[in-house]
Amino acid sequence: MQFAFGDYLLDPDRRELTRGSEAIAMGPKVFDLLFYLIQNRERVVSKDDLLRTVWGGRIVSESTLTSHINAVRKAIGDSGEKQRLIRTVARKGFRFVGEVREAPSSDGVRPLTAGPAKAKEMHELPALPGKPSIAVLAFLNLSGDPEQEYFADGIVEDITTALSRIRWLFVIARNSSFTYKGRAVDVKQVGRELGVSYVLEGSVRKAANRVRITGQLVDATTGAYLWADRFEGTLDDIFELQDDVAASVVGALAPQLERAEIERAKRKPTENLDAYDYYLRAMAHLHQGSREAINEALRLLYKAIQVDPEFASAYGMAAWCHFWRKVNGWMTDHPQEVAEGARLARRAVELGKDDAVALTRSGHALGHLAGDLDGGIALLDRALGLNPNLAAAWFLGGFLRVWRGDPDHAIEYFARAMRLSPLDPEMFRMQAGMAMAHLFAGRFDTASSWAEKAFRDLPSFLMVVGIIAASHALAGRTDEAERAMHRLRQLDPTLRISNLKDWLPIHRPEDLATFADGLRRAGLPE
Repeated sequence: MQFAFGDYLLDPDRRELTRGSEAIAMGPKVFDLLFYLIQNRERVVSKDDLLRTVWGGRIVSESTLTSHINAVRKAIGDSGEKQRLIRTVARKGFRFVGEVREAPSSDGVRPLTAGPAKAKEMHELPALPGKPSIAVLAFLNLSGDPEQEYFADGIVEDITTALSRIRWLFVIARNSSFTYKGRAVDVKQVGRELGVSYVLEGSVRKAANRVRITGQLVDATTGAYLWADRFEGTLDDIFELQDDVAASVVGALAPQLERAEIERAKRKPTENLDAYDYYLRAMAHLHQGSREAINEALRLLYKAIQVDPEFASAYGMAAWCHFWRKVNGWMTDHPQEVAEGARLARRAVELGKDDAVALTRSGHALGHLAGDLDGGIALLDRALGLNPNLAAAWFLGGFLRVWRGDPDHAIEYFARAMRLSPLDPEMFRMQAGMAMAHLFAGRFDTASSWAEKAFRDLPSFLMVVGIIAASHALAGRTDEAERAMHRLRQLDPTLRISNLKDWLPIHRPEDLATFADGLRRAGLPE
């Protein structure tokens, strides 16, 4: 059921508030608060009712409740002075007093439309939602075998389901996107009719016992192709192949979508940014990895949190920025920054119990900043349960397993992340993880090879320079080790053998001894 009041439309199924064609940005708790007030508009809702229903009985300060009520009023054009829609009843609570009209929920497209045909009939096209949006069209069956139609449809179904696990992505339901099946369509028109920014299209071709699947991601607003790839396999286990293709497509697609959204955010005038755009701009800086870029990412993430105090992923990314400052020796007030990073991470976990990105970044940050490797691994495992195609959860889970003393298992995690996202902007971090895992496993040549790859992308990555120095020294390459040590001392003159354990959460004594021995031979002071 949808609820219309004035120019506004609240759709609980899509968790969206729109005004005409404009999506109104609001935090999850703000949305829940408005929905509950509208649902119970025939009575005064007490503060206890709100705390029990919206906050699950958690203890919440009076100022938090007041700020959320104010945020609801602001979102619907009301205020505490006017109280045109939400009235405060002294010593009793709040009541929604606006006139509300109810309408049946939409079927997976947008409020008050029923698919493209109905949208045309009403001369009303759906607006773009307030976050990245995509429709996965039925793949073309190029096999000349009608029996393979089910296979192509199954792949699309799997891809749609997997994309739907990505919390920041709005995915059109299969029933709506399949209305275009068998028709020659213009991607821009599909985007307009379904109200999406991106369209994924593809084809399936079977020959003998092999099958080839292609996929293309298109910007529906411009018609430009953003990404294309192909996947091949045998039909010996058709269902396993179907799963593998879906995982590969989604793993490759997610970073492409994120990059495209970052570019969109960059083109927006800065004075009009909302929480998600601040977050996207921060991500662009975070991927660069330099000290200046991370400082700017932190500033933008705090802005995002200020706009939306319940933006779980923004808290998680901010916590992760503090981790990155720690691992590169950039902290100026070590105890205060570690405590702040841990606070942000715990808040991300509290707000984002079903947000894979928030759990991934905060879990990894807690492993480093609070030394809770097992707790961090549990959070990353939960993130993979929510989104098994999230490359960051695989490689950051690999790092925590390296520190816990399981390098060979960690290598599997890094390899999985690289396979899922071969063009990932964080590839240098995956390579660094591979390097450390091989170092602890005693494969010094392989360790230095992986570390050199990461170094080429980010020469200021302190841990990578340390791995290069230690692995070359342990392999007997003294000159290379000394050159790397010179670079290490330039990046962090305070680093010593005695404070290695404060730098990295290496749990297994023999791993710490291996790293310390390599750095000592390379020339790091005690």
